Amino acid sequence: MPLDPAIAARLKHTADGLVPAVVQQYDTGEVLMLAWMDDEALHRTLTTGRATYWSRSRGSYWVKGETSGHVQHVKSAALDCDGDTILLRVDQVGAACHTGDRTCFDAGELVVTRT
Repeated sequence: MPLDPAIAARLKHTADGLVPAVVQQYDTGEVLMLAWMDDEALHRTLTTGRATYWSRSRGSYWVKGETSGHVQHVKSAALDCDGDTILLRVDQVGAACHTGDRTCFDAGELVVTRT
């Protein structure tokens, strides 16, 4: 069964057929990671409640935590105003980042300089 056509019609894909997904801890608002989804990955996510992504490096689908145990239980999903980004609110079990860190966004803040 494919992705709901009403949802699919709202998505704006990259040339590769993908849409970025920003992943956020549902109860704290902590931004955990960014991943990529196509229509099938989004469909699987919405129907199973487990975050499923398209791995550009592997060229295949992966369910977050399938091998690591660091699962993402999806609490909600939303599209931004122009349909080119998905926001997944999840309950993260363990690390979200492939480095083993809680979040992928802990490599230090960038310096903002104003001119």
